[in-house]
Amino acid sequence: MAGGVNRKISAASARAHTRRAKQNSSFQLPSGIFKKALVLFFVGFLAWAYQAIQPPPPKICGTPDGPPVTASRIKLRDGRHLAYKEQGVSKDSAKYKIVNVHGFGSCRHDTIAKFLSPEVVEELGIYILSFDRPGYGESDPDPTRTVKSLALDIEELADQLGLGPKFYIVGFSMGGQVLWSTLKYIPHRLAGAVLLAPVVNYWWTGFPSNLSNEAYNQQFWNDQWFLRVAHHAPGLTYWWNTQKWFPYSSVVAQSHDVLSRQDKEIIKSPRRQSREEYLAQVTQQGKYESLFQDMNVGFGKWEFSPVELENPFPNNEGSVHLWQGDEDVLVPVSLQRHIAQQLPWIHYHELPGAGHLFPEAEGMADTIFKELLVGKN
Repeated sequence: MAGGVNRKISAASARAHTRRAKQNSSFQLPSGIFKKALVLFFVGFLAWAYQAIQPPPPKICGTPDGPPVTASRIKLRDGRHLAYKEQGVSKDSAKYKIVNVHGFGSCRHDTIAKFLSPEVVEELGIYILSFDRPGYGESDPDPTRTVKSLALDIEELADQLGLGPKFYIVGFSMGGQVLWSTLKYIPHRLAGAVLLAPVVNYWWTGFPSNLSNEAYNQQFWNDQWFLRVAHHAPGLTYWWNTQKWFPYSSVVAQSHDVLSRQDKEIIKSPRRQSREEYLAQVTQQGKYESLFQDMNVGFGKWEFSPVELENPFPNNEGSVHLWQGDEDVLVPVSLQRHIAQQLPWIHYHELPGAGHLFPEAEGMADTIFKELLVGKN
């Protein structure tokens, strides 16, 4: 009788056999499909990121989807429109014709004429022409705007409105920064200039590195990051100032942290609060076309440095005045002092205890204009 063979299998061997069976039966994704999925994910992420940094299309004034045109406007050489406003005495009877350049987040209604006394306007015969800078208010955006282009816009505006061969120019904050470009590119058209707390670009050549670094580090950390983005990666400026992950520009956020003691008193004045009547018009065509283009140009790479600018009036045929408050939180007084030291032809006026909004202080506008027009040269 044939006998069977009894085989004994150890417990360890049985477990190993079970593991091999499970491994052989598990599903494995082909490596080619995994690579394709990774590529698709990466492409999708890039597409999302690209869309996130793109600003919405502008709402151009006068177009079917845009705000209505209510201001007087001129048509520039490239087809764009500039909106403007005339104040003071009539242009024909004026002794002094002055172009006003508004600051950041402002428009043609934000002019120093609001703070001049009627007596001084009449006594001196002052005519003031203010305008919306490109993208602000009712002026068309300029997608190719440069440091130089706005100076040429101002020259063309003056020509079309018949201001004559020479005119005065006044600019506040970012508008004051614009005046450096007029002194560089159209000095032959200027009778004099006033820069009121002009914004400084920390990357201008001519600043000692320790001085500019110290002034830069005095800014709030979120503003330091915003400045870096505007200078090094301007394509991200819109995204940076609209995302919700990190704090963005204090100025865009309208934080009171950037106001001095004097500034906080000034913003309580009825004249300052009257801005509410037209505030919505300032960025009605889009924040990118107005605020963020301002940042990109102002803190971007300049073709020249104001710190190294030559005297635009070598024969004393005009004068340049720079006014700065020593408690200005937005614009470091240390950098303005250096500019004044490097440019001896600048008439530098430093105001103790004054902040960024000092031109709106009682009687200050009268003082500024009398210094320019009566005490000139």
